[in-house]
Amino acid sequence: MKTKSMRKGILTAAVLALSAGLAAPAFARDLTVVSWGGNYQDGQREIYFKPFAEKTGKPVLDEAWDGGIGVLQSKVKAGAPNWDAVQVEAEELALGCADGLYEKIDWDKMGGKDRFLDSAVNDCGVGAIVWSTAIAYDGDKLKEGPTSWADFWNVEKFPGKRSLRKGPKYTLEFALLADGVSKDEVYDVLATDEGVDRAFKKLDELKPNIVWWESGAQPLQFLASGEVAMTSAYNGRITGINRTEGKNFKVVWPGSIYAVDSWVVLKDAENKDAAQDFIAFASEPDNQAKLPQYVAYGLPVKEAAAKVPPELAKDLPTEPANMTDALSLDIDFWIDNSEALTQRFNAWLAQ
Repeated sequence: MKTKSMRKGILTAAVLALSAGLAAPAFARDLTVVSWGGNYQDGQREIYFKPFAEKTGKPVLDEAWDGGIGVLQSKVKAGAPNWDAVQVEAEELALGCADGLYEKIDWDKMGGKDRFLDSAVNDCGVGAIVWSTAIAYDGDKLKEGPTSWADFWNVEKFPGKRSLRKGPKYTLEFALLADGVSKDEVYDVLATDEGVDRAFKKLDELKPNIVWWESGAQPLQFLASGEVAMTSAYNGRITGINRTEGKNFKVVWPGSIYAVDSWVVLKDAENKDAAQDFIAFASEPDNQAKLPQYVAYGLPVKEAAAKVPPELAKDLPTEPANMTDALSLDIDFWIDNSEALTQRFNAWLAQ
């Protein structure tokens, strides 16, 4: 039979044990890197994720996402985000940096800003790729394919459905290009009420023939199945499916829109220091120069771009011939106008 003092001692020991358990640190979370999925992330896994894990002797988890500043806001505002390094589009970089969602980049750790293209340098982000959204079509089905957005809109000359990204960004620019606006004037026109009206009027013409896509893999699935005759698509996906599945999908560079995606580190992420180390590793010229073997995106590190062999360089958005009639995505325009134009676009879709 236990005495009162014995029971008190057992209780005290139990409380101490429980307290010790509560005070013990939780197991550290593995470094988690988030990108866009598909053949691009498959390539990143081989040239960045696995080698970095081997170098550090610690696991690297990778996840994919479809973008959206709201996703990052919810993770950071809730505290202790479960992502560390994330690849974001330029708009998400600008908005998130202003909103305090990201750690400041240690540019000394990255080897200095001079190693990078100017558009790849930001207080909160390090350029990872230069990519384009362009017209894609099946060269086996269309011997003489489209050469412009005016052709994309021409369903008499090129019968069949079209696919565009479901949203105002890119879609409105492409509509104005199809309506004869020069690439240098697109954003000036789109900045006026009349220009917005003009873009939606042009979209009205094509609306019955549009199949909308939301994730990067969809437009090429539509193209492969024959559901659409042509589509807007990310250039790296187009080249990727040609390599992996033996397709003959063509990229139409005139009228394409290019932008820079960047690595960011989420504010107060558990592995924020390791995330900066990872980004520095992914920005090493010898590492980054391997990316075009897997996916045809331009390289923000100047020394890396110079190492790419000509047969791969010809498919990159940063190849001079491919840049000639392309336009740069105007991030400031979309930060200022995204909400209003998204509301109008959604209302237009519902009509």
